[in-house]
Amino acid sequence: MDLSDTLQIILVAAPPAILAITLHEAAHGYAARYFGDPTAWQAGRISLNPLRHIDPIGTLLLPLLLALFKSPILFGWAKPVPVSIHRLRHPKRDMLWVAAAGPAVNLLMAVGWTALLKLDTLIPYNMLSQPLALMCQVGIIINLSLAMLNLFPMPPLDGGRIAASLLPEPLASQFAQLERWGFLILIALLYLGALDVTVWPLVDALERFILSLFALT
Repeated sequence: MDLSDTLQIILVAAPPAILAITLHEAAHGYAARYFGDPTAWQAGRISLNPLRHIDPIGTLLLPLLLALFKSPILFGWAKPVPVSIHRLRHPKRDMLWVAAAGPAVNLLMAVGWTALLKLDTLIPYNMLSQPLALMCQVGIIINLSLAMLNLFPMPPLDGGRIAASLLPEPLASQFAQLERWGFLILIALLYLGALDVTVWPLVDALERFILSLFALT
């Protein structure tokens, strides 16, 4: 792969990757403020400015390396938005919506990138048509991957926090204790291929469904 190919991949993959990861975190902060916790707002983290959310490894390096090596899985992370669960008006119930806000925004962005991809097919072909189409495809995949991976019911992922909100006490507290081992468990599941039969089939199914809504299949 020569330098021009590398630069093209960076220019195509970086905007949707950064938007997907940073808006995911901003959505958590906005939802927390809506339900009574101003912690993220006071820290200046409810912002569309990517610089406030970028993690050098998770937001920039990892997605770039995955794109460069043409990985079928594109994901990463941003600096977590601070949430003080006890400042929420109804901590156990409201945390469900705070956790769900990030994946919900990713799903909306996947639809938005699909709409832009549809528009790209309708306008006259030009020098930007192919790069824009590739950027839209990256945007769709990375947002769906982030949404479905984060909904996996394992703390500290959003799905784990949603599950803890739904479980009765004290079972919810016991389940939340898994958070300290969550990423190690997730890495093990990735290594063992467990997500190949759970998360990624959902990503593929959602991608086909959204593309069909815009008559792109």
